[in-house]
Amino acid sequence: MAQSVLITGCSSGIGLDAARTLRERGWQVFASCRQEADCARLRDEGFDSPRIDYEDPESIVTGLTEVLEATGGRLDALFNNGAYGIPGLLEDLPREALDAILQANLVGPHDLTRRVIPVMRNQGGGRIVNCTSVLGFVAYPWRGAYIATKYGFEGLTDVLRLEMRDEPIHVSLIEPGLIATKFGENSGKQFARWIDWRSSARAADYRGVLVEDEGRRGRNARLEAPASAVTDALIHALESRRPRPRYRITKLAKFVYILKRLLPTRGSDWVISKLS
Repeated sequence: MAQSVLITGCSSGIGLDAARTLRERGWQVFASCRQEADCARLRDEGFDSPRIDYEDPESIVTGLTEVLEATGGRLDALFNNGAYGIPGLLEDLPREALDAILQANLVGPHDLTRRVIPVMRNQGGGRIVNCTSVLGFVAYPWRGAYIATKYGFEGLTDVLRLEMRDEPIHVSLIEPGLIATKFGENSGKQFARWIDWRSSARAADYRGVLVEDEGRRGRNARLEAPASAVTDALIHALESRRPRPRYRITKLAKFVYILKRLLPTRGSDWVISKLS
């Protein structure tokens, strides 16, 4: 019987690559998306695709129920991948925007995870893999909302791993650096929705850093890795007898981790300010 995995955020990028690759490896893949139109597109591709939107608590319940009905009550693995960013200065971030992104990137994944744990416990084990980011362990200007959620998700995952220590439920973190996906495009939509940058005291900085700096986008593209780099780590986390607690993806993520460990705070702040 094929092992089953539920993946969130499968409309494109990391989630879609993971869903296609794991299906090729024989997994029964449930490729969930936030939007019903994306779910329909994946069903046309032959996937089971329940709608799960972390900002819609009811969809978490109905989506997981759909999965368990299809598997006879089993779920071997969960990959919490769905997330988005809201670029902007913290001083310009409305409370409503922070509420929304916390629900999407932290509270919703926690809700889904805690509903999956009893299923895995009853069946004798499972794998939970949470996708955070290099921005889950290092601060970076203009990305405060996203960083708040990913720092929190790192902490929740570390605690869950400790709490599952004596149970056959393995918990891993995947911490990607820059990956070639639509994440930037989707974050741009959130920026337009929430950030009134033209009224900011630092409107000129917005214009130089976020709005008109095509050169920066080009430089970032050169640092990107393909989504398959994350899928390779996910395969190890799901299929290895001894999955790692964390997987840092891309040279950037590994470099920044070492930088933060070796330099004092003021030193790492200086380096990051030069990179931003």
